[in-house]
Formats: sequence, C-alpha cells, structure tokens
Amino acid sequence: MRALGGKNVPESVRHRPRLFVTLTAPSFGSVHRAGEQCHPRRAGGTCEHGRHIHCGTVHASDSPVVGQPLCPDCYDYTAHVLWHGHASKLWDRFVIDVRRRLASSAGLVQSHFARYARLSFARVAEYQKRAAVHVHAVVRLDGPNGLDDEPPAWGTAELLSGAVRASAFRVMVRTTHSPAVGEMTLRWGAQVDARPLLADGDGPDDDAVAAYVAKYVTKGATDTGAGTDYPLATEGDIASAPVNDHVRSLMRTCWSLGGLPEFEPLRLRAWAHTLGYRGHILTKSRAYSTTYAVLRAERARHAGYVELPDAITERQWRYVGSGHTPGAARIAAGIADGLAESRCLALEAQREGERL
Repeated sequence: MRALGGKNVPESVRHRPRLFVTLTAPSFGSVHRAGEQCHPRRAGGTCEHGRHIHCGTVHASDSPVVGQPLCPDCYDYTAHVLWHGHASKLWDRFVIDVRRRLASSAGLVQSHFARYARLSFARVAEYQKRAAVHVHAVVRLDGPNGLDDEPPAWGTAELLSGAVRASAFRVMVRTTHSPAVGEMTLRWGAQVDARPLLADGDGPDDDAVAAYVAKYVTKGATDTGAGTDYPLATEGDIASAPVNDHVRSLMRTCWSLGGLPEFEPLRLRAWAHTLGYRGHILTKSRAYSTTYAVLRAERARHAGYVELPDAITERQWRYVGSGHTPGAARIAAGIADGLAESRCLALEAQREGERL
C-alpha cells in the first residue's frame, strides 16, 4: 500500500487528501470481549434459552472464550454468513456512494465526477476474534488521471472524511428473498473510523499505517476467528477442522445455506472455509499504485537477468548421462537378485506341493 511514493508512484501523493478508514461488521449477537469487564449487569438475567446475558469477567486478550457468543442459540449465524457473502458488494456500493457525495458537495453532476477527480484506495480485510471481517483502507483523492494529477482545489481531507462517514452509514445491500430466512438488509457496523493521514502534524503517519497493514495481512488464522486455509470438500470435513465451536457453527451455516437455490450465486459451500467471505485479503483500485502485473514482471526480470560480478552462468544444455550412479546400481542389483531368488523359492514350493 504505497503511501510515500516509489514504484512509479510520485512522492507528491503524501500531500493529497488521504484517510485511513476502518469499516466494521454489525453485531450479530453478544460475544465475550477482552480488556474490560465483559457484559456486566447488576440485575443479572438470562436469555430465552436460559443462559446468562452477563459475564463480568475481565478476559485476557488471548483467552479462548474471547469472541465466542454468550448464547450460541441467540447468535444470528445466518445474518453473519450472509453479511460475509455480500461484503464485497457492500464495499463496491460504498465506493460508488462516496464518489456521488463528493460530486454533490462540489456542486458537480454526479456523472461528471471522473472529469475532475478520481477516488483511489487500497483495502485490507481482517478477521476479528468474533470471526467477522473488518475492512481497513487507505482512501486517497487524486486528479482525473490518477497518480499523475493533483486533485481539484475543492478536494480536501475534511470533504473526503464527511463523504466516507455519510456513505458508511447510508449504503446497504438486500439479500435475495428466501423462503427459509426471508429477506435481510445488510449494512456496515456502527463503528466507523476515518482519520486523515498527515505527512506533517498530528494524526497517524505513513509509517504507522504501514505497520497496521503489515499486522493485518500477516495475522495468522490461529490469532483470529478465521476459518481454514484450505477448502472443505464435504460437510464431514467441518467436524474435523481445527477451529473453535463458534467458527464451526459458521461453517455449518455456510454449508446449510449453500444448499438453497436462492443463495447458489454466493457459492457458500465453496467458501465455507472462509466463513462465506469471498473477497481477497488485500485489494486496491487500479490507479492507487503500480499494478501487480508490473511487479511480477519486474521480479521475473530481476530473477532471470541480473548479472553478478565474477559469476559464471551456464546458458547451454548438454547431455550428462542417465541411469544409476555406481552406488545406486549396486543397490538395484542386490534388490533384483533378491526378487529373483524369491521367485525361485516360490516355484520350488509349488512343485513340492504338486508331488504330494
């Protein structure tokens, strides 16, 4: 996520309006949390399934109970899985709505926004302890030609921040109606963060954001509520998956909903190992920075054509030989002799049996 320039990205991008944005998943039910007293209630009480709706314990961050529902029967596993299945569409609608709000704020016809500015972003998806995906993104306002253009004078970080926050609370996706679960309206969670990235001054800087992104990308599945790093071939694989009961329930919900024809386009069974989420961990808009194709080509060129001083490079193929080495040949000959002897003994035993 280039924020400082380099890799054909001009250094001037660090002075453009940029935000570090965090969008969360909504709540699907009460879960145990760390760092503070967990769901304290003086009056106590139980849910309709007879389980306590309070905890009161201060859990350590690495406690296995963190992220687990207080009552699995109250937890809305269906909404959780369907939200994951529609998260990418929700992000697409969010980006479109931000562009529209920026255009309206600048007094432009919405369809003319691309003539004056371009919204660029790099996005990272992170699984929380409760097994829900949060999105962290660097959002930048460029000129109409992307990296090569400065944004218009009206394009400020304050204007971009207002558009991001308003769009995060406004956009929604409705699921296909299902006789089994009805129709759901899916939105981002109530916790939205949009902090300006500042080259100089107060606020998160480029190094801090780079560290955040590195942490999100390299988080292991054991540190979060993620599923497995391999697809599940059958429903029986869910029982043996090395995950906690909460994640296992999400996988089973994926498998169950994936069998309904109305949810077939979501391919929930194919993505049950990621709990229904089909997006990539790291994505970006084309104009945000250099492309992956350019990086791959540069890596291949570096690996194949870099000349090192005093290095001898063999560029021709020649026949060296075939067959066993002398030591391997002796071993192979011994194995062949043993097999031949075994066949002779078996033949003699057969003949002795016929005589009797």
